[in-house]
Amino acid sequence: MLKKIYNWILYKQLGWTAEVDQPHPDKFIICLAPHTSNWDFFIGQLYIRAKDMQSNFLMKKEWFVWPLGPLFRSIGGIPVYRQKHTSMTDSMAQTAIQAHTFHLCITPEGTRALAPEWKKGFYFIALKAHLPILLYGVDYEKKLIKCTKTIYPSGDLEADMREIKLYFKDFKGKHPENFSIGETC
Repeated sequence: MLKKIYNWILYKQLGWTAEVDQPHPDKFIICLAPHTSNWDFFIGQLYIRAKDMQSNFLMKKEWFVWPLGPLFRSIGGIPVYRQKHTSMTDSMAQTAIQAHTFHLCITPEGTRALAPEWKKGFYFIALKAHLPILLYGVDYEKKLIKCTKTIYPSGDLEADMREIKLYFKDFKGKHPENFSIGETC
């Protein structure tokens, strides 16, 4: 019943469409871009619930205060403590290796502001745990959620990041002026 409601809101009321042709194995990382607005979270949550998917997500720890903290944790949120130098990629990779299923969504820009230098933690988690990276783009101009490419990390960070960033080059975020794939050559 709830799945139908989420479908109705996302596709009928808000007018979004989805083009997703990649398989979703038991374990994967979602690389989601562009991330230029808090609306990205809302659209993403509607989408995964409309598809009856489960996915954890990383979010800066400042959002995990009352009353939002318990809510975010209950829907899969994992706080990121950016000031502390922790081995979060190692910890997440180890969790993925030991789990039967593991789905983690990460926005590599790490912020809704302009960030030409993307965070690479998602890549290292996938590399260490031997996970595929599903590339999910959110295009507000077309009202399209698209996942037509999967990357298997090769260990050549520069080449793989170039391929990942180029996938997202034509997507328009809610605030397109806040999105950049940076230098790709």
